[in-house]
Order: sequence, then C-alpha cells, then structure tokens
Amino acid sequence: MDARTSAKKFWGLTGYQWTCILYIAVAIFCWQLKYFRHIDNNYIIFRTSFYHFRDHLNLYLLYPAEYYDVYIYGPLFTVFIAPLSLMPEWLGFLLWEVGNAAAFLWAIHLLPFSNKTKTIILLLCAIEFANSSHYMQFNPIIAAIVILSFVMVKRHKEQYATLFTVAGTLMKIYPVVGLAFFFFSKNKAKYILWSVICLAVLLCLPAIISGPGFLIQTYKDWFAALTSKNITNQSLTTGFDWCIMGMIRRFLQDSTIPNWPFLLMGALSVAGALLRVKQYPYLKFQLQLMCSLLMMIVLFSTASEHPTFIIATAGAVIYIMMQPKPFTPFNIVMLVLLLVVTGLGPSDAFPKPARIWMQHYAIKAYAPAIIWFKLAWELLFADFSKDQLSNKANSREIQR
Repeated sequence: MDARTSAKKFWGLTGYQWTCILYIAVAIFCWQLKYFRHIDNNYIIFRTSFYHFRDHLNLYLLYPAEYYDVYIYGPLFTVFIAPLSLMPEWLGFLLWEVGNAAAFLWAIHLLPFSNKTKTIILLLCAIEFANSSHYMQFNPIIAAIVILSFVMVKRHKEQYATLFTVAGTLMKIYPVVGLAFFFFSKNKAKYILWSVICLAVLLCLPAIISGPGFLIQTYKDWFAALTSKNITNQSLTTGFDWCIMGMIRRFLQDSTIPNWPFLLMGALSVAGALLRVKQYPYLKFQLQLMCSLLMMIVLFSTASEHPTFIIATAGAVIYIMMQPKPFTPFNIVMLVLLLVVTGLGPSDAFPKPARIWMQHYAIKAYAPAIIWFKLAWELLFADFSKDQLSNKANSREIQR
C-alpha cells in the first residue's frame, strides 16, 4: 500500500466508512446506556403501542403504570413497530436504535455528492443524531423518509417515493412535505396513481391488528390528540415549541401569538418557489427545496423539541455543503452555531443556568431559522441555471 492509499484509509476503511461506523456505535452506546439503566421510556411507549392497539385500548391516553408521557403517532406506526414489539425487549430496542442510524445513513448515502462531502455532512449532523438517539426518537427515520422520497422521484421510482411519503405521513405527519416532489416527477400520472394506491392500502393496513371498527375510532382519537397537543405545546416554559413562532412568543413573552401568520409565511415561501417552473430542471434548486422542507417541518411545528432538530440540522448542513464554496465566513459561523448552540446548547455541555435561559427563549432554533430565511430567499429569487453543468453531472449520479 503506497503512502497515498494509506493516507485515505485506516485499517482498510475510508473516512466515510468510519463515519458510518460511528453512527452505528452511537446507536449501540445509547441503547446500552438506556436499556441497562431502565430509562428507556420512549421506546416503551413505541413498543407498547402495538399491544394497546391489538387489545383495543385508546393509544392516546396516559398509562402511568407502564410509562410516562403519551403516544402521539398514527395507527400505522403500530404496524411498523410490531416486529420489534414481538421480539425480546432488549433486541427490539437495539434494532430500533441501529435502524434509525441505518435509515439516516442510507438516505445520505444516496444523495448526489462525493463520499468526502457525505462524510462532512454526517460528521456535522452527528451531535444531533446522538441527541435523537439518546432520547430513542423516530426523527432520524423521518429525515431519511423525506430525503428518500426526493431521491426516488429523481430515480423515476415514483412507487417508492409515494410509499415513503404516505407511510411517513400516516405515522408522524411531517413527511407530508414530500408531496412537493411531485412537481419534479417526470411521470406525474404514475405518481398520482401510486399515491392513491399507497394511501388506500396503508390507511387500512392497521386493521389487520385491530379490526376496521377500532381503526376508524383510532384515527378520530389521533386527530383529537394532535389538536390537543398543538394547543398545550404553545407554552413559554416547556421543552416544546422551539420553532419560529415559538421564538417570537418567547421573545415577546406572549403565549397568545397565533401560529397562522407564520404558517402562512412558510406556505407562501414554498408556493413561491414552486411557481418558478423554469428553475425545475436544475438539481441544485430541487435539492435546496428538499433542504427547505426538512427545516420547515421543525421550524414551523409547535411540537419541535431538542431531539427533533436532527431533521432541521440535516437540511441546513446539506444546504451548506452543496454550495460551490461551503466554507464562507457566514457559513462557518452558522456551522459553529449549529454545532455548539443548536447541538450542545440544551445538553450538559452547558451549565444549568445557561440551559434554562436557552430553553426559555428557544435559542436552539435561532441558527436553523437564520439559515432557512437565507435558503428560502434564494429559492424565491436566485438563478440556479448558473450551476447547470454541475447539475447535469450530479443528475446522472443521483439517477444511478
């Protein structure tokens, strides 16, 4: 092995491969930390949902004898978690953590970037992935679902794109943003057909566990639970509402400020971008819209909390790293803020008074919000044809 090859590899593996191993190692570490100390409450909520649904128990009530907090996902999630629920708890929990890592790694792997760029993206997202994994959350898979929905549209595999979008939406609503990729599909009739098929099948699929009558009731209960949670999230002191409207509410110390003006602003930004039909052929425009949507499902949601930000951070980091010159002074400052304030801010890396202050003002959301405003402005006004040559090369890569 010559000096050049040895510089690129360590123990026969590239830096990209070692970074993937890092993610799996973080997942395993979080599993053993939580499981053997019996602090796996979130996974217990997920696991138990299958049994509650099977036994016709309301998924969205409190069950203090089993866990604290409440289940908030859709009925389809009980089908998704069923194989893990039927395993011994230790094994299902381990596969849950590793599965979240694997899904996120797969999604990043399929993006049209060099392995060097993917390595940097993964390293810059590692803190937020660890945050989500520490809380045993579903968010890395949510980020993966949105990215994979985009990639499958680009690969002309609308059946898989719609499967990811519909399945994700019926589990946690957020991936509904993937419907925007319909506008980039080369076969819109196929996209619509598969959307209808996936929706029809996946809406009814949980009935194999509960029967149709209880499934219908559970959809009603889910809607009621989401409505109630949206109201309770709008507080000036909780660990939720770390979004753009939450930032304003906390800055002004007024919990009555409504969501709709901010949601309208976000919707108009996406609508305005999608009206720029002449920009559709350019992959950078398409990727940038994907990044915007990844960020928006966190920055415009009252349910946003500490472990949710792996989704927004993935969007922010991909956006920065896809630029011709990613390490400009502005981008470096934003990346430092993403790592130090957004990533580590609510953790024990900061003293308790600083953590309380950051929670009080939703400081975790500030850096992603700044990046999103810049990104959204470019989607509305930038000319993406200037990157036409690189787009053609990357378009061939993403369609392989």
